[in-house]
Amino acid sequence: MAEMDTSSGGGHKKGPGVKKGKKLSTRVDLTPMVDLGFLLITFFIFTTTMSQPTAMKLFLPKDAENPEDQNKAKESGVITLLLGKDNNVFYYEGQLAPDGSNFKSSNFKEIRTVLLEKKARTNEKDLVVVLKPSSESTYRNVVDILDEMTINVLKRYALVDISPVEEQLVKLSDAAGAAGGAGSN
Repeated sequence: MAEMDTSSGGGHKKGPGVKKGKKLSTRVDLTPMVDLGFLLITFFIFTTTMSQPTAMKLFLPKDAENPEDQNKAKESGVITLLLGKDNNVFYYEGQLAPDGSNFKSSNFKEIRTVLLEKKARTNEKDLVVVLKPSSESTYRNVVDILDEMTINVLKRYALVDISPVEEQLVKLSDAAGAAGGAGSN
C-alpha cells in the first residue's frame, strides 16, 4: 500500500564535497481504498429496502347476474354521510325524507359514535355507508372519513357524487351553523 522511495544511491558520506542525501518520499496507493468504497456502495445498494408505496386496500363488489341488483342495499342498513365545509358532517339513515326530518348534523369527533351505533344495530351484510363529499369539503375531509371506515372496520362503503338537493341542504346547514356560531360569540 505505501512504498518508500530509496533510490538515492548508496552510502552516507559527510564532508564539504559530498552532496546531501535526498529526502525519502512516501507515495500512498489509493487503489484498494477505491475498491473498498465501491464494494461498500454496492453492498448498501443491494441491502437497502426501498420505501413501499402506501396505498389503501380497495375491495370491489362481486358481479351480480342481474346488473340492476348489483348495487341494491336494504334501506334500513344504509347511512349516508355528507361532507360539508369546516369539518362538518351531515348524515341521514335510509332515504332522505322530503321534509328533511331525518337530516342530522355532526362533526368528525362525533361521527365515529354515530357509525358504531349504526353498526351495532344493523346486520353486517346489510350495512352500507354512502359517502358524499360536497363541493365545499376538502380532500383532507374525504381522507379522514375513509380513515374512519377503516378504523371502525366498516367494509361496505361507497364514494358517490352528491345530488343537487343534498348539496343545497348542506350549504343551508353550513350557513345556519356559521350564523349560529357567529351570533353566540
